[in-house]
Formats: sequence, structure tokens, C-alpha cells
Amino acid sequence: MRLARNDTGGGGPAIVLVHGGGSGRGTWDAFTRELTGWRVVAPDLRGHGESPRCAQYTLECHADDVAGLLDELDLDAPVLVGHSLGAFAASLVAQRHPDRVARLVLEDPPAPPRDGKRAGGFPRARLAVSALAGGLSRRSFDRNALMSAVHQLREPNPSWWAGLEKIQAPSLVLSGGPASHIPPARLASVAAAIPAAELVTIPVGHRIHSTALPEFTTAVKTFLG
Repeated sequence: MRLARNDTGGGGPAIVLVHGGGSGRGTWDAFTRELTGWRVVAPDLRGHGESPRCAQYTLECHADDVAGLLDELDLDAPVLVGHSLGAFAASLVAQRHPDRVARLVLEDPPAPPRDGKRAGGFPRARLAVSALAGGLSRRSFDRNALMSAVHQLREPNPSWWAGLEKIQAPSLVLSGGPASHIPPARLASVAAAIPAAELVTIPVGHRIHSTALPEFTTAVKTFLG
């Protein structure tokens, strides 16, 4: 799997920006312009943008693709920033390869239920395109990729929760507050489960980096120091 990507190149520290379901690498263009001095890499996930369409879209595949991108570009320990589905993929990379991530930013990650019943508060699959794609053209992504992700994220996933304690990178969890379909209380639990994490709420809904770019930029730059 070779993901399409934007790569500013250069010799600065690397930061990898992973978009959410139904979106694409272009969602990070404005934020990229704020990252002077960084090498910024922004891929299209499989089934999105100019990356290949596939018969299968598992959450693990997205994480494997991101890890493969780090290998392909010889990025030793970049900062990983992920939004929504991209945040979930980034969290899996940080769990499985804790030494490969310098810092981790999870923007409104779709934390699945820990156990018990399926997620209540997370969009049903048939609403996923309108709820998560932010009005983007359906031609820019494979609808099955988004539907598959929503189905999987609504199911209890105790192993993902257990894996959060394996994350070694200092982490920032950003919540969109009550306006987001991701329950703020669940994201507080995510931040509490990661050994070195802080939680910041920017109450503008799910797409923080698009809706409140100045506040998002300030929070991330402050975290990065």
C-alpha cells in the first residue's frame, strides 16, 4: 500500500498529519502553513483522495499503512497528529511502535466502547457520510471505507483501551466538547489511560482544525513547545 501524500521535505523535525474518515490530506493545508520549520507529511488514507481503493478497510490496515509510510520515508520518530479515524490509526501506531512516535496529538478520536454494548452517541453507519465527511464530495473517497470504519468503531474494543497504557509518547487529546458526537467524558477517559497525556477542550465540534484553526494551532504548538 503506497499512500498518496504531500511532503514539504526539508531537514526540520517531521510531523505527520493523518486526516479523518471521508476527508483527505488537503484538510491540513491551512495548518501546514502554520508549521514553519517542520517537515510536514500529510497522506491520504487508503480509500481516500488519490490513495488506492481496496476490498478491505480494517482499522488495523489504516494503522499499518501509516507505519509503512514512516518506514518508506525513513521517519525515525516523528510527531503524529490524527483527526477522527486518523487519530484512531495514530493511536494504534503509538501503541504498537511506542519508540517510533515522539509526540502524539489525537483530535477528537472516536474512542470505541470499552466493553458491553455498542456505542450509543456515535453515528449509525448510514449517517456516517453526512456526519463525518463534513459535506465533502463522495467522489473523493470510497464510501465503503467510511462505513466500515464506523461499523468497527461502534463495537466494544477492550484491547484498544488496554493498549493505551503502552503509549510512551507525550500525548495531547483534543475534545470538540458537547457539540461533537464524540462524548467528552469518553475522551477524558482516553487521556487518563495514556501515561503522559493532557486533555484540552475546544468546544467547536468534531472538526476542530477546520472550525477553529487559530485555537487548534495554539493548542498544538503549545504542546509541542
